[in-house]
Amino acid sequence: MSILIKNVQVVDGTGAEPYKADVFVQKNLISAIGDLKKKEADETIDGLGNYLTPGFIDVDSASDQYLSIFTYPEQTGFREQGVTTIVGGHCGSSLAPLLYGTLESIRKWADITKINVDWHTTAELFAALEKLKLGVNFGTLTGHSTIRRSIVGETTRGLTFNEINVFKKILTKALEEGAFGMSTGLGYIHGKNTPVDEIKELAYIVKRYDGVYSTHLRNEGYGLLAAIDETLAVAKETGVKTIISHLRPLNGFELQFDEAVYRIKESAEGNVYFYIYPSDTSLVVLYKFLPEWAQERNLERMLEILRNPNNAERLEADLQEIALGNLVVADAPKNEYLVGKSLADLSEMFAIPPIKSLLKLMDITGLKATMLHKNININKITEVIAEDYVMIASNSASRASSDKFIPAERATNTFPKYLQLTVPTKKLSIQAAIRKITSLPANYFGIKDRGILREGKVADLTLIDKNDLSIKETILAGKASSGEPLKRG
Repeated sequence: MSILIKNVQVVDGTGAEPYKADVFVQKNLISAIGDLKKKEADETIDGLGNYLTPGFIDVDSASDQYLSIFTYPEQTGFREQGVTTIVGGHCGSSLAPLLYGTLESIRKWADITKINVDWHTTAELFAALEKLKLGVNFGTLTGHSTIRRSIVGETTRGLTFNEINVFKKILTKALEEGAFGMSTGLGYIHGKNTPVDEIKELAYIVKRYDGVYSTHLRNEGYGLLAAIDETLAVAKETGVKTIISHLRPLNGFELQFDEAVYRIKESAEGNVYFYIYPSDTSLVVLYKFLPEWAQERNLERMLEILRNPNNAERLEADLQEIALGNLVVADAPKNEYLVGKSLADLSEMFAIPPIKSLLKLMDITGLKATMLHKNININKITEVIAEDYVMIASNSASRASSDKFIPAERATNTFPKYLQLTVPTKKLSIQAAIRKITSLPANYFGIKDRGILREGKVADLTLIDKNDLSIKETILAGKASSGEPLKRG
């Protein structure tokens, strides 16, 4: 199939000035760019002078962690944002490698009984994904907690010498099979006690394969600066490309955020980025609202603590210190009747005070729920959104409308909103704004043949309205094929 896209302003992803041209696509590739109006094609699209860009790259999607990459392979929410490639496996949890074929590391987000796991290695995962007609391309990092839990189970102790060697072999194989790097979830139970020396040893391997180290920080509040310093030290010592996941200016911690950004900016390495999403709302797994002392080992142990009547008074006292306003149940597998309920709604439903309602919600759902929490200073986001060391990501999943959940805004509007916050305000030119979501992440993650609109490249393309920057059309590999698993390099 061939496509002629005529009368567009080409924004090629490199940061170069837009130019008027026609683009011819044949056999999934960009075949020609220029004055091609007399060229014949199976399909012709009149671009009407709008922008034609490379397809956007979302450097952190959660469609793997919510399993919607399987249950909703169309991934329409991304396509409608202009996204053609997503990267999963963040926050320490990935779909592979699986030593025992189980998905414990993602059960805080999804019902892992919903799919049949018929793979173990990263290569076998890619083979399984190739059988699906994905609506986007999918690449993955290797989850640190996914491997660690396979080795030591639910304990959070340090690894022995032999165990770290086993870990290195598994990670090396995953990288050789095409994983883009490794991620840690240091803010979650199975990552928070990980020694920094363990991270460094593994980061050296990621560096050897020119991969990316992505980290969910140990702390995003009072301990933010210590977590930033730790991450910068790992990047400096190992030389690994490092991206900090969803660094957010939480309400009440704006000064810490400003200082964290300053330290990243002043880092002499130049290989450290962080990504943001332009939203004032976080999506938080329910157990993260427990006080630190109650976040132990695994969901089963935390439920024991929660359900022990001797702990009730202490739990309530500690929860008094948390800002619990603006909480809404976004997702509650097997308890869908709770979805959309605010904490105030739950308090009225259960006829108990809000804090007791939150604890009851934890009990009812078995801690397997996620909450929308309006806790981000959006003004601070807009201050840094145009900086060179910032990438853009949804940190969200595209899910079927038939699922009972409340989508975060960023699941459907991250990239158009980013453009609208930067281009009309002149924070960025259209070419600089497009580079940040195309060639920059493609080069950083090693995504080949994408991220640049040039002859010979894969025809992943996005047509953008020149006036309001809305997405008019998304073309994946020239419309002639579905998405595919992407390997590093």
